[in-house]
Parts: sequence; structure tokens; C-alpha cells
Amino acid sequence: MSTDGPEDISPLAHRVPDLGAMELLLAVARHGSLGRAARDLGITQPAASSRVRSMERLLGVALVDRSPRGSTLTAEGVLVTDWARRVVEAAEAFDAGAQALRGRRDSRLRVAASMTIAEYLLPGWLIALRAERPGTAVSLTAGNSAVVAERLLADEADLGFVEGLGAPAGLDSAVIGHDRLVVVTAPSHPWARRRRPLPPAELAATPLILRERGSGTRQVLDAALAAHGGLAEPLIELSSTTAVKASVVSGAGPSVLSELALGEELAARRLVEIPVEGVRLRRDLRAVWRQGPLPAGPARDLLTLTHRGSAPDPVRA
Repeated sequence: MSTDGPEDISPLAHRVPDLGAMELLLAVARHGSLGRAARDLGITQPAASSRVRSMERLLGVALVDRSPRGSTLTAEGVLVTDWARRVVEAAEAFDAGAQALRGRRDSRLRVAASMTIAEYLLPGWLIALRAERPGTAVSLTAGNSAVVAERLLADEADLGFVEGLGAPAGLDSAVIGHDRLVVVTAPSHPWARRRRPLPPAELAATPLILRERGSGTRQVLDAALAAHGGLAEPLIELSSTTAVKASVVSGAGPSVLSELALGEELAARRLVEIPVEGVRLRRDLRAVWRQGPLPAGPARDLLTLTHRGSAPDPVRA
């Protein structure tokens, strides 16, 4: 039967001096003076004396002989100092490795963004980020909101941006802005000559040129028109906003697109906005990341830039 007392089975941290105490002992050996050792480490002499006494009580041996001529290590102190030097060197190697990991993390940023944000908002944010972090290499994956979620959950992206009704499952999020969806047609379309707003039932019943399922635009439109009979079978499904706009401009049919993507076409009258009544076509723009703490490093900086200098509060999906 073991006769070890509780002190023999306590956690190692309770039986071994901390790094600060070991560094102080090494400084005493180096300077031959407790006062000079204290100044070297930026602490007061009383604090240094207290730390040495605490270390001696913990180990149960005297480590330092104090005299008017200075401080010298006892025989036990010399032995403990040799052991402490190895521990401190190992801690320095640990710290250097951790800094290298942080440096590697901070040298890259993997972003996944839905098409609208990737095309119309992200370039400005990345220019601002480059001014703050010129050494960070940024890679961007653009896709629909479902693709963004897949990238984040597979640890293939550090930060994502989506549009839609909420954050995809398994992700935390913060709302960074809002967007309006706009019904548009070519000027030659009969809707362009309407004098009254379009009723939602007619919009729902009309085959539209639409983004693919999984896109934030499609998700919001499906939800908005669910109470009005649901979306008709799409006239065409396309995987990019640019392709949808080109099809509408050609006169192929109407569509519903982000206001962010339509400024140039509306100003040039290549497309016409059709007012709609009785339905809310707005959506949140969200930053998303894997559940847990807010992103760190350049991802955190980019997230802050989207909030014009204020770090957001996370929202659980």
C-alpha cells in the first residue's frame, strides 16, 4: 500500500515553480545580486525576495544566501538553477514555435463569399485590409450560400459571407448589412409599361430567370412568395448574377436580383425596376464562421472592417 501523501499526487503545476520564479533564479545566478536580478526582470526587490521565499517553501530547500555583499546560490540552488535553465530553454522553444504558428496563420486569409458580396462588396473590404495587413495573402472562393457553408465546415475557409434568411447550420454569424431584392425586366417587357405595382401573386406565377437553388437570392425569394402560391417553375436557372443580368437585358424574361448588382444597368436603362406591392424583398448580409469564438488574426480584421471599426456580436445559427 502506498504511503504517498496528498502532496505527492497533486498536479505538477502545484509542485513545480512557475516560469517567472525560474527566470528570477537564473537572473540571480547571472548577476550575483537579488536587486540587479529584480531590475533586469522589471520587478521590485521586495517582490523578488517574496518570489524566492515562495520558491524555497515550495521546494523545501534554501536556494539563495543573502548578504550585504550580494546574493549567491546555495549548493541546492545551483542544482535547481541548472534544472530551471533547461525548463526555461524549453519554454523559449515552445514560445518560438507558437509565434511561428501565429505568423503562418496571420500570413494567409481564406475567404468564401456568395456571389453578390464577392462581386460588389468584398473588393473594397480587401483593399482596406491590404492597407492594414500588406503581408497577408488572401484567397477567395465565390459561390452560393450553400457552397460558402460547405467550405467553412470543411475548414477550407476562415471566414465567409452569405446573403439570406439566416446563418447556415453549424455556423455562427453576425449581420454586417442589408440588401434589397429588385424585380427587373428589359425595357421592352410588358411589365415595363405597368402603371401600378406588380402584385405578389402575379410575380409568383410568372416564370423568372433565377439563380440556382442554394443561393441566398433564391432562398429569400422562395420564402417571400411562399404565401402567394410559391415560385413558378423557373424560365432559366443560372449560377451567376452576371449571367442572369445578361439574360434579362437580352429580353429573355424578368428576374429578381440584388440592388447592389443593378446600379449600372438601371442607370443606363438597360434594365427597368418593376415596383412590387405586398411582399418584403429584403435580406440580411452576414459574416459567418465555424461555431466558437470570433475569428482571430486577419479574419478578425476583415470582419471589423465590414462593421466600420466595431467588432460584431456573434449570433448562433
